[in-house]
Amino acid sequence: MTESWNRPHSLPRGVYVPTVAFFNENDEVDLEATQRHAVHLAEAGVAGILVHGSNGEAVHLDREERSLIVKTTRAALDQADHHLMPLIAGCGAQSTRETIQLCQDAAAAGAGFAIVLPPAYYGSLLDTAKIIRHFHDVATASPIPILIYNFPGACSGLDLSSDTILEIAKHPNVLGVKLTCGNTGKLARVVDGAKPGFFVAGGSADFILQGLVVGGHGTIAGTANLVPRACVRICELFNAGELKEAKRLQAVVAKADWAAIQTGFAGVKAALQHFEGYGENLRKPCGLPSIEVTKMITNGFEEAIALERSLA
Repeated sequence: MTESWNRPHSLPRGVYVPTVAFFNENDEVDLEATQRHAVHLAEAGVAGILVHGSNGEAVHLDREERSLIVKTTRAALDQADHHLMPLIAGCGAQSTRETIQLCQDAAAAGAGFAIVLPPAYYGSLLDTAKIIRHFHDVATASPIPILIYNFPGACSGLDLSSDTILEIAKHPNVLGVKLTCGNTGKLARVVDGAKPGFFVAGGSADFILQGLVVGGHGTIAGTANLVPRACVRICELFNAGELKEAKRLQAVVAKADWAAIQTGFAGVKAALQHFEGYGENLRKPCGLPSIEVTKMITNGFEEAIALERSLA
């Protein structure tokens, strides 16, 4: 057990990007693309970067690759003079023991925070009390603060309630939550009921503004891999009280996000390759979308990409 989590910790408001994982033709981690993309996002003004999330093919990475990507991303940010930018690492696993080990690995590699999915493979054996205990045990042992990751689509439909999230959040080393469930009512309840400084973010770019309106602190959105400036601009407009323009930009981003929602990280990678010229390789058994689906994705992103480039 460690007590390093007794130090003050918090995450700044804003846009956090769950990056995709980059591979070369030999199915090895592409370090150059990893570095390039991290710096690109930082220069776009995002608040922080997350690796090993659902967009980052975490389940396709071995333990050594996870550490390598964290080290590479942290080094790239530091070399580009973004020393203070938060780096979050996905550390969810099905056992409490392995989850703790991944948190320790992430900390040793340079991550400042971990984000943890609830275990769900043996869902019939896990009641709410066991899930809360899992998070509390991980938080107690983790050398870095953790965030709760509520994503039913990646957890056999398990959807943590606001009551459960607030109970987990009582631990001093649980820093925040990412809500990819899309439930803005839940988001509002968690914001209202959580301890001061608890970071509450939506998990999709199609409800950045809606989350901010009910008190959220930002977003952790995969579509921000492609349109980080547009996502940041929505937050800036909201903070400035310019809601009409914020609503217009949110509609543009939501259209692009719908293309991403329909195709997942494979669609994000296909769009990155089309618009930026890198990022297309996926690990088997996953593969890039068909030509027809790729056309749908790129068409869906065109307006948002034009907006993004106008903000550069």
